[in-house]
Parts: sequence; structure tokens; C-alpha cells
Amino acid sequence: YTRPEMARIWEPENRFRIWFEIEAHACDAQAELGVIPKEAAAAVWERGKWEIDRIDEIERETRHDVIAFLTNLAEHVGPEARFVHQGMTSSDVLDTCLAVQMTQAADLLLDDMDKLLAVLKRRAYEHKNTVTIGRSHGIHAEPTTFGLKLAGHYAAFARGRERLVQARADIATCAISGAVGTFANIDPRVEEHVAAKMGLTPEPVSTQVIPRDRHAFYFSVLGVIASSIENLAVEIRHLQRTEVREAEEYFHPGQKGSSAMPHKRNPVLSENLTGLARIVRAAVVPALENVALWHERDISHSSVERMFGPDATVTLDFALARLTGMMDKLVVYPERMQKNLDDLGGLVFSQRVLLSLTQAGMSREDSYKAVQRNAMQVWEKGGNFLDLLSSDADVAKHISRETLAPMFDMTYHTKNVDMVFKRVFGE
Repeated sequence: YTRPEMARIWEPENRFRIWFEIEAHACDAQAELGVIPKEAAAAVWERGKWEIDRIDEIERETRHDVIAFLTNLAEHVGPEARFVHQGMTSSDVLDTCLAVQMTQAADLLLDDMDKLLAVLKRRAYEHKNTVTIGRSHGIHAEPTTFGLKLAGHYAAFARGRERLVQARADIATCAISGAVGTFANIDPRVEEHVAAKMGLTPEPVSTQVIPRDRHAFYFSVLGVIASSIENLAVEIRHLQRTEVREAEEYFHPGQKGSSAMPHKRNPVLSENLTGLARIVRAAVVPALENVALWHERDISHSSVERMFGPDATVTLDFALARLTGMMDKLVVYPERMQKNLDDLGGLVFSQRVLLSLTQAGMSREDSYKAVQRNAMQVWEKGGNFLDLLSSDADVAKHISRETLAPMFDMTYHTKNVDMVFKRVFGE
């Protein structure tokens, strides 16, 4: 469940490239401040190289990834490498790099969401007036439209996008503040320079690490987006059930649904998305627990982020793309929707009848009893709700059949669809 562009963000080549840029930009700033020779800063850019295999080899001895990288870098830069990492600590490199990677990942996810939103908007307008039954507790409630269903999911993902924009801004901070974050051995202007070059902002207070509430917010937003994916996936799974069959995933020519039963057409994509959403949400609680570190820093957060940074973003990227494709090709059956609407003989109009009886002078309690009495007969034995109501003496005292009949008009329930669409999509 990995797409190459997102995977590249978390691969060693990208990570070490970011590390190098952080160190090289810091050298530039140090040179401008007169802390190190300008020739040394130039040498870092000119001769700076690294090899992943060599870094791994050194790390097996040093047991320290940043030292291994700096040692390999020095093998290429030469004597001037002694000026690299002046006044810095490992977390300056690691946390600033992670911030860059998380912003890169957020940019891909935002692009994913734009594509999904475009598909949901198109399909919502396509079925803006496709009437279907709304369900509460899985039971027929009142009519709605399939377009309204999709508009609701569009609005949820639009909110998720806004939150991701905020989370991206929140995580995009740089820490080049040295041991315990006091800038004792490095000028704050170095941090400002590196932040500007890396597209970040300086962290106001870093205690050797960037505060983990930022990361917790980021992963929490990913978790909410994943839940929105599952919400839509579960809707499709239910609509594809044999007893419902109002919509289904596109079934490709030659596709097989079951190794045993040739007739099967299963909602495999939406079921897969439900599972993938669980993977993304699995990062949320550990990210929240990472906020509480010992004093100015420990590394209990590090192993969590090295696992869930890639896992959560890679999985969400794939899930958003899969959902976009699924919704783009979703097969919708308006005739089946109408059949299901008609299945209960007009019971879906019960509330309008109830309200009309109260307006005609019947108490709410008596109105409810009368409507429910006839509704339960249709529910249990079948029949036509309008016919039963019309022949009910208590109802007839207040409303004639001629008055009742217009209450079974579907357009009554869709009259405000345009208004809702304007709220969601604008003019």
C-alpha cells in the first residue's frame, strides 16, 4: 500500500540530503557571522557527499546515526569538516529534518485531498436530485438525495483539508538551538538562516527538541482524515449489500469476487479502506504519548516517529488515492433507490402526516398513536400507508384523503437541496 512519491520522502537518500542541507546552511550562517572561515562553508557545499552504505558501516561501530553521517561527510570534505556542526546537537538536525519531511508529506496529502474533493463534488452534482432513502440506525427514515450524501462527505474532507493545512504550518518549525535549547554555543541567527532556507520558521522555544504537541496535532489530523475515509467506505459497503444494491464499486472485466462462488461482487476496496484507516489512526495515541518527555529531552519519541512517520503518511496517501479512484468509478443505481423508497408503502412520509394532524387540532400524543398504528400495520402486513390512513376514523376526523395525498410528495423532502449545496460548494 505504498506509492513511490510518498515513499521517497522517507527513504535514506532524502533524509541524508536534508541533513546535509541543514548542516551546509548552518555553515553559511556561521561563516557570515565570522564563527568559521568562509572557505570552510564553501568546501562543504563543493565537496560534500555521502554514501548510505558507508554511513551504515560507521553507525554499526558508533551506534549513533548523526555522528556516522558527519564522519562520512568529513571523509569527502576534508580538514574543513571540523567546522561542520559547530555548536549544534543531534536533535537540531533530526528534528528539523523531520519537520521538512512532514511538510513534504503534507503537501502530497493535500494534493491527494484536492483530487478526492474534485471527484466528490462532481459525483455530488451528478446525483444532486437522485432521490434515495435516508437511514437512521440502518432503518428507513425519510427521503434524501444521493447527492446530499456525497455533499456531506465532501464537507468532511474539506474540513480535513483545512486542518491539514493548519497542521502543516504547525509542524514546519526549525530548531538549531544546541544542547538543551539555550543557544549557548550557537547564535540564534544561524537558526533563522537555516529556517528560511528550509522553508520553515524558527521554533520559539526548543528544549533541545521541538515540542511534540506539534507532532501530536499532525498525526491526530491524519487520524481524523482516515476516519472520514472509513465513514465513506462504510457507507459504500452498506449500499452494496445484496439486500440494498443502491451503489457498488466498479467491477472490472475479468475480476473475480470469490475463489468459491463465481457470482460474488464484493466491496473489496471499501473494506480495504476501512482497514487502512485503522493503520493511520494507530499513530494517534503514540503521538499523543510522545508529548511527555523527560525534562529537556529524551528519545522515547524517536522510535515511534521513525515507525509512524512513514507508516501513517504512506498509508493515508495510498488510501486517499484508492478512495478517489473508487468514487470516480462508483456505479449508482437510481432505479434501485426508488424501489427501496417504495418498499414500505409510503411509511417514509409518516412525520409529515404527524405534523399535519397536530396542526389540524389533534394532540401530538393522539396524532403519534394514530400514525404509528397504521404504520405498524404496513410494517407487519404490508399495504398502502395512504389507504390505511384515509380509512382510519380518527385521522379522517381531522384530515381528508384529498388533503393527505399531497403529503406523499417526494419533492417536499428535496426542496432545500439547492440551499445545502450552496452552503457546501458556494455559489
